[in-house]
Amino acid sequence: MPRIVIPDDDPPVMAPSQAYRSLLAQIPVEYYDSLPGTEEALLERIRGAEIVINIRSSVRFTESVFRQCPGLRLLSIWGTGTDNVDLAAAARHGVTVTNTPGVSAVSIAEHSLALMLAVARRIPQIDAQTRQGQWPRGGVTQMHGKTLGVIGLGAIGRQFARIATGIGMRVIAWTMHPNPALGFTLVDRNELLRTSDVVSLHLRLSPQTKGFLGPRELALLKPTAILVNTARGALVDEAALLEALRSSAIAGAGLDVFETEPLPPGHPFTTLPNVVLTPHSGGVTPEALEAGLQLSVDNIWSFLSGNPKHVVAAP
Repeated sequence: MPRIVIPDDDPPVMAPSQAYRSLLAQIPVEYYDSLPGTEEALLERIRGAEIVINIRSSVRFTESVFRQCPGLRLLSIWGTGTDNVDLAAAARHGVTVTNTPGVSAVSIAEHSLALMLAVARRIPQIDAQTRQGQWPRGGVTQMHGKTLGVIGLGAIGRQFARIATGIGMRVIAWTMHPNPALGFTLVDRNELLRTSDVVSLHLRLSPQTKGFLGPRELALLKPTAILVNTARGALVDEAALLEALRSSAIAGAGLDVFETEPLPPGHPFTTLPNVVLTPHSGGVTPEALEAGLQLSVDNIWSFLSGNPKHVVAAP
């Protein structure tokens, strides 16, 4: 049987899952409930493994890692993002990489909606004022009739677009792979930024999309616009976003992802009243967790059967 290693289940999500119990019932697994911390520690855990299940995107699989693990055949990622993996190096070293697309689409789209409404309705501030005995009135924004600009029409972007349509928003979109058959109004990126009341990011992070919204792009947004990011923090130039929020060049932001995670204590975002923050938790519902973890296990069986699925890199 192949040697399977889970090197990075911290905090544990795989260990308590039904997916893990079903895997253990069929094959032994070498399991670690702490982050390796360094590349050397990661190598100590996975050297000699044929299959690795990657839980945390903070653990990086570099050219050096693949070179020093010549027996590795499959890297099964829990999640959609692959920015922690050198996919080209994996392919060169004979490693197939799979992920779990779509399983968190509903959960993250709902979270995008929650962040949008929390910023527009100023829910954190009004909640705090009400608890303090105040009775604040007005000063919130209605979303019905407003324009949502969706950047990226993958499973999550499409789901959020459908939800927004359901509450009466007009939806426009920009995507790297335009397809009119998706049924959404596609516009130029600059037009989307200039005309949207809410801009929501749903792109994968790659060398092409890093810093996708920089100072020039943020300057195109309306002063009343809200930015929502549940994709990856590095899609946005963080310094430029901070300046836009501080100066009220945009109205607010709902952020689930950041350049550095966990968000460092005292980070400037934590001091801004027009920002709603959550800890990269948009896809962390029981339903989405179990579905994603099970798919990461199913991807192992598909690979071993000679019919790999959800492949993002192959030899």
